[in-house]
Amino acid sequence: MRRQIAIIAGGDSSEYGVSLRSAAGIYSFLSDNEYALTIVCLRGNNWQALAETASEITKHNGAVPEESEMWVAIDKNDFSFTHNGQKTQFDFAYITIHGTPGENGVLQGYLDMVGVPYSCCGVLAAAMTFNKYTCNHYLKGFGVRVAESVLLRREAKGERLEAKEIVEKMGLPCFIKTNVGGSSFGVTKVKTIEEVEPAIEKAFAEGSEVICEAFMKGVEITCGVYKIKNKTVAFPITEVVTSNEFFDYDAKYNGQVDEITPARIPDEVRDAVQAMTLKIYDILGCKGIIRVDYILTDNWTINLLEVNTTPGMTATSFIPQQVRAAGLDIGEVLSEIIEDAAERL
Repeated sequence: MRRQIAIIAGGDSSEYGVSLRSAAGIYSFLSDNEYALTIVCLRGNNWQALAETASEITKHNGAVPEESEMWVAIDKNDFSFTHNGQKTQFDFAYITIHGTPGENGVLQGYLDMVGVPYSCCGVLAAAMTFNKYTCNHYLKGFGVRVAESVLLRREAKGERLEAKEIVEKMGLPCFIKTNVGGSSFGVTKVKTIEEVEPAIEKAFAEGSEVICEAFMKGVEITCGVYKIKNKTVAFPITEVVTSNEFFDYDAKYNGQVDEITPARIPDEVRDAVQAMTLKIYDILGCKGIIRVDYILTDNWTINLLEVNTTPGMTATSFIPQQVRAAGLDIGEVLSEIIEDAAERL
């Protein structure tokens, strides 16, 4: 009997649309792998399953429709839905929400309670990696190099550093960004002291915590890995080259970037980055595929940028690129992760 797989997308952050694109990508990768696939979209308390997902995806040229008569309510008591009098109970959830509640451990806790296995990290690892400041400073204690940074909280406005103090600590240019978001929403590369306060307010529009981080000049790279029972895989590394100020939304999703896989770095640096990524995977207790972003500074020094436990999965995203470069099939990789997680329940 085919496994009933929920591909969970949407969420409550600015990355909602990116998440739907990742869901369409995962659907296309798994559509030939003998699973019954249903896309589930979460937005606040509105949880809906796309009944007859296959025909709806075809009708909308491979995209997930935001408007359709085929969206039906999810029963949150057991994570199921009923369509035409038939109830569908899910055997597995592939989480592809970028942001809350799928990347911060909230959804994982719910799925743990209803007994549905899922594709990515558990509650603790998800919550920690979602909070960039906490994650990076935790990993710093294990010898991982990170940029100097300070954290600002919206509710502690009276205790915040002034723009002058931030510049004195971080130097210029520096980055100001949300602590709990992705896809470069709310990120500013600050070059003057006058830009600090507007950049902080922009970042606060994405979440209640903001990071001010020192600029590191170097080669930006990203590395994906996954582990299942008796198997460890580190993918070829991607080098990210853009003429934009940094790897912003347009670079990520509107083609204003060159993504070079494998990266043009020495073999020993490649091996060290892959080993570092697998070390981070184990320290955090990750599951499924993760992607870790780095900056290589002088003498190929490896500096962590951030850990992503629900990486983008569109056809052009980093992980599918790296899987292809490794000579693997992305559908088979995802199937391995599904079967491994399902067996562990």
